[in-house]
Amino acid sequence: MRIVIAGGHGQIALRLEKLLAARGDEVAGIIRKAEQSADLREAGAEPVVLDLESASVEEVASHLQGADAAVFAAGAGPGSGTDRKDTVDKGAAVLFADAAVRAGVRRFLVVSSMGADPQHEGDEIFDVYLRAKGAADEYVRGLDALDWTILRPGMLTNDAGNGQVRLEAHTGRGPIPRDDVAAVLAELLDTPATHGLTLELISGSAPVSVAVKSVAGN
Repeated sequence: MRIVIAGGHGQIALRLEKLLAARGDEVAGIIRKAEQSADLREAGAEPVVLDLESASVEEVASHLQGADAAVFAAGAGPGSGTDRKDTVDKGAAVLFADAAVRAGVRRFLVVSSMGADPQHEGDEIFDVYLRAKGAADEYVRGLDALDWTILRPGMLTNDAGNGQVRLEAHTGRGPIPRDDVAAVLAELLDTPATHGLTLELISGSAPVSVAVKSVAGN
C-alpha cells in the first residue's frame, strides 16, 4: 500500500512509518520543516514538506494522488497556544480530509484524543484542544466519501510497547505506549472492516491483531 501521513514527524507517526516501511509499504510523511526530512528517511518514509496551516486543498490532494490510505497524525503540540489548536488540530484535519476526498482516497484514519468533544466545556488550553479534536472528528464522520476510523488513545507514554491493548468504543481512561498506538494504526490500515468506528485505546490484555479483529466483527 501507499500511505500518506499528516504530521509525519510526530512521535506516533515516526513509529508508524517504521512499521509500515518494514513490512514493505510505501510511506510518505507530510512535515512542516525541511530539517525534519532526515528523520523520516531514517524511518523509511518519503518526506513531503508542506504546511497544512497554509496549503490549499488542491495542494494537499496532489500529494495524496494514488495513495491507498491517509492517516491524520498531526497536532499543534503541548507548547502551542489556543489559536493553533484551531488551525492545526481542527483546521488541518478538516483540510486533510477534504484533500483525501478530492484525491479519491477512501481509507482515512484519525489519531484523535480520549475525551475529544466539540461541546467540551472549559477555558484551559487542553479544553480548547479537546473541542478542536472533537470538531475535527465530527467533520470527518460526516464525509460519506471516506471510509474513516477514528482512534482515541488514552494517556500517551514512551514506555516500550508490549502489544497488549484494550480497544473498544469506550474503554475508560488509562495509559498506552506510543509504540502500541502505532501498532494498532498499522493493523487498522489492514482491516478496512473497522471503517465507521470511533475507538478508544488503552493498554490491556489482548494482542493488537486480536483486538482489532474483535472490533471489526462488531
